[in-house]
Amino acid sequence: MALLETRGLTAHYGDFQALFGVDLDLAEGETMAVIGANGAGKTTLMRSIAGVLAQSPDMVRFDGRAIGAMAPDDIMAAGIAMVPEGRKLFPSLSVEENLLMGCHRRKVAGPWSLETVYGLFPILKERRHQPGTALSGGQQQMVSIGRALMSNPRVLLCDEISLGLAPVVIKDIYAAFPQIRETGASIVVVEQDIGQAMKVADRVHCMMEGRVTLSGKPGELSREAIHDAYFGAAA
Repeated sequence: MALLETRGLTAHYGDFQALFGVDLDLAEGETMAVIGANGAGKTTLMRSIAGVLAQSPDMVRFDGRAIGAMAPDDIMAAGIAMVPEGRKLFPSLSVEENLLMGCHRRKVAGPWSLETVYGLFPILKERRHQPGTALSGGQQQMVSIGRALMSNPRVLLCDEISLGLAPVVIKDIYAAFPQIRETGASIVVVEQDIGQAMKVADRVHCMMEGRVTLSGKPGELSREAIHDAYFGAAA
């Protein structure tokens, strides 16, 4: 049985329909990448899973439980944590206070604590008393990831974590993924960077205009197929 699944998932912003019957499933311990151009529906998918956009209950299921209509804090307490696009740190809090906010709603035993997050991102320990928003963009992203890990999630949702960052910084952030995977967490990575997504994922799904247009293992997908699924086949 899938740990996390969407079935016939639709989403609207007023009269505008952003998702059209999206069916996805995530296995325990799997890393799934969702790629697509800007406006493909990737962030809407993540917001739907995290409860930011309320759905019909059965459109999103987690560990056999219908969660589509649950509030975001209840979904987080159940074991799904999100690293949001844009990081969304609390500007009035220090780095350490931002990290501690991650376990405010969900306090469970697990591999992640302040000590282990600092082990994953040592620079954060050095800067722990500084305001979170005083850090560089890459360091802020580390805080956002660490904050999500502090809840010891079963599913980690990463929404465009490389957006706006320099390639060397992106490399450093993604270097943490093997250690995160070793803890047993399932991961959903939303990326515009196709190459980066293909490196970390067990399976890749491409979205275009609110629909899944291609699915498969990275080694099975040709450049041509990905291009057509990402941008649309030439007429």
